Amino acid sequence: MAEKKRLILNLFEMNTVSHITHGLWRLPDNNRERFNDIDYWIELAQILEGGGFDGIFLADVVGAYDVFRGGPETALREGMQIPSNDPLLVVPAMAAVTKRLGFGVTFSTTYEPPFAFARRMSTLDHLTKGRIGWNIVTSYLPNAAQNFGLDQEVPHDQRYEIADEYLHVLYKLWEGSWDDDAVLRDRDGGLYTDPSKVRYIDHVGEHFRVKGPHLAEPSLQRTPVLFQATGSPAGIAFAGRHAEIVFTGGRSVEDFQRNAQAMRSAAVGQDRDAGDIKFIVQAGVVVGRTEAEAADKLRTYRAHQSLDGILAHSSLPVDLTAYPRETPLSEIPAASGRFPLPGATVGEALDKIIEGREDRFFVAGTPKVVADEIELWLDEAGIDGINLRQYHSFDTARDFAELVVPELRRRGRLREDEAPTTLRERLFGRGDRLPASHTGARYRGGANLGVPELALTV
Repeated sequence: MAEKKRLILNLFEMNTVSHITHGLWRLPDNNRERFNDIDYWIELAQILEGGGFDGIFLADVVGAYDVFRGGPETALREGMQIPSNDPLLVVPAMAAVTKRLGFGVTFSTTYEPPFAFARRMSTLDHLTKGRIGWNIVTSYLPNAAQNFGLDQEVPHDQRYEIADEYLHVLYKLWEGSWDDDAVLRDRDGGLYTDPSKVRYIDHVGEHFRVKGPHLAEPSLQRTPVLFQATGSPAGIAFAGRHAEIVFTGGRSVEDFQRNAQAMRSAAVGQDRDAGDIKFIVQAGVVVGRTEAEAADKLRTYRAHQSLDGILAHSSLPVDLTAYPRETPLSEIPAASGRFPLPGATVGEALDKIIEGREDRFFVAGTPKVVADEIELWLDEAGIDGINLRQYHSFDTARDFAELVVPELRRRGRLREDEAPTTLRERLFGRGDRLPASHTGARYRGGANLGVPELALTV
């Protein structure tokens, strides 16, 4: 009998008030406004580790959402990803009170140079004992570009070209600059590092010039687990070359499956195995001990959700709430192309925006109902894991840990508590380091440092 696929279970978080469940920070006993408090992150990490979660996935943006209504005012009123703090800085506190929990942190390749980031991630890999992953993004907000001295966003595909070179610089630093046995710690001989086993990388490219050597000694994973959030053609090509875990979706299960298959094919085109990439989706789960309890929670969440927050997050270029609900979308040029809903009205479009958050990878019900649905996602949709959408801090995590995790474990869908490992070993079960087929492995031992990178084809 074939072994059942096990679920990768992450909590989806952000170092902010309102991440993706806008308006729900107002829920009774919600702890969202405590995000500035280190005790919030410590308590959350302990809940997740004790509850059988594999990791916490920390989103981030480096700009304000200021397209909707022509400014950041709506986002500010809603606490919609502003104020927000650096996701990397809360990881050491969470790592100090856990032994198995992994950490996926978001960082953009577009606006900050790679050398300093390479050391930051190596430091986190050391401090977490190999439990760190990096969610690679290229940033998309116009305000993000303006915050780093640009008048407008770098074009989408060009951002991925920059990111490709960025990754090669990092691989050279993480994988090629130091040999595994460079650090001797020879007290008697007074020799900490053998200089003959550390080298410059001398990278000279179109976007970056980095001499090296890497400032950090080799960590357990060297290269952190490489997450990526994408679905675009350029992103798919990039994922085929670099990603290990892809956070993707689409408007339907079929969209997800097409995206996943395209990335598997792209990986094979880079001489990787189709199974070298795993796929996680954002999932909404509302669970109760009874159907009535789950339904009551869902009603409460729906009653508190903020349409303004959702619209600001969508960067909608037109304020549909300024029009009567019966207005045909066809009469609003800025909206008619955005919503492929022939003959729809403003009210129908707004309802679709709200309902769209529950039309895929969403379930509400008892632990059995939830587990049944998750098994369908694993076996029929083909996902490998979920980033659990957080409606309430900390009830969402506690509910899943107390009610769903035991049911999934009974069905062989979740890991039992295990000895601490690196994040890569936990997720893939084949060691701490990048597999030899990965493009980053080509620099091991200082090989290929002077060889121009292969162009990323989109």
